[in-house]
Amino acid sequence: MKILLARHGETPWNAEGRYQGQTDIPLSPLGEAQARALGVRLHEVAIARAVSSPLQRARRTAELALGDARAAMLRTDEGLMEIAHGAWEGLLAGEIRERDGERLHAWRHTPHEVLMPQGESLQHVLDRAWPALVRACAGLGEDDTLLIVAHDAVNRVLLCRVLGLPLARLWSFRQAPTTLNLLEGPDVERLEVVRLNDCSHDTPLFGEAVHRAL
Repeated sequence: MKILLARHGETPWNAEGRYQGQTDIPLSPLGEAQARALGVRLHEVAIARAVSSPLQRARRTAELALGDARAAMLRTDEGLMEIAHGAWEGLLAGEIRERDGERLHAWRHTPHEVLMPQGESLQHVLDRAWPALVRACAGLGEDDTLLIVAHDAVNRVLLCRVLGLPLARLWSFRQAPTTLNLLEGPDVERLEVVRLNDCSHDTPLFGEAVHRAL
């Protein structure tokens, strides 16, 4: 079983550095171009199943990555929605620093200890995202490929679980817009990370591939 775990393309709020969370922001023109580039890369890949977050930035990325001929196979799962940032959503980091600076510092240094104001913790995200991954993998054959398109925090908590990393290590790797992570294994509990944050379809080897806000 192969899992292509992707992140959505850039949105206007990503470009501005605003925290999005579960606010349903669409892709920017650049984000759509990134998703189409991902589609070119995946054009010859046989994909047996595709699942995305229902938020439009992930769903649209998945549709463009699949292309017109395969878009109808896409299903959504609410378990793959981005972390709920609650009161932070729509704010810039500087605005959050003024209003909730201690929690922002913790988010950047001890993210596993943070409960978002009127929102979620990373453990909450993992507790819903991992079952969503299990549902998406159900019934897949050993040679089947699954495409999942989700979000920065969702991808990170899933990857931490697969890699055996504590959620405290959330920031120890990157997840660029439309990046691909390739996971392989006989079943969902025995996955290996084959590729991590592979965005070569959109970003040069030493290019900028840093998220600005979740």
